[in-house]
Amino acid sequence: MTTSTGLSSAELTAWRTFLRAHATVVRRLEHELVQEHDLPLASYDVLVQLSEAPDRRLRMTELADRVLLSRSGLTRLADRLERDGLLARQACPSDARGTLAVLTDAGLERLRAAWPTHLRGVAEHVTGKLTPDEVVQLSTLLGKLVDDGGSPGACGAEL
Repeated sequence: MTTSTGLSSAELTAWRTFLRAHATVVRRLEHELVQEHDLPLASYDVLVQLSEAPDRRLRMTELADRVLLSRSGLTRLADRLERDGLLARQACPSDARGTLAVLTDAGLERLRAAWPTHLRGVAEHVTGKLTPDEVVQLSTLLGKLVDDGGSPGACGAEL
């Protein structure tokens, strides 16, 4: 049966369940990181992306793409992280118009303190609710929805 949206009931249910699951998990992970480390999930994500980059640095435009923020949104977030000493900005040596975001030693330490909390949350709220086969299936299915198939290490497990 097709609904007035042009989607079948099953498709609409899948979409709504996906949205609820995403919002629920993100809200829980955010709460845990803020409660235990005073570190919002978006800030954590920036620190993870920088920790995984060569020389712990990325162009601001590339970082914005990786953390799924607009350039202006990343600029505001980077301002806060820089104020807290977790990130520094440097001129890009190969392009005078570009700016690099660089993970500071303090930022790396903050990330190392927070990543066990985040990984515990991922296990508790996502992977721990699934069988190993379901985890593989979920990864495969969600990989079909993203252009690059996802990014390994997105939780910071490589620290």
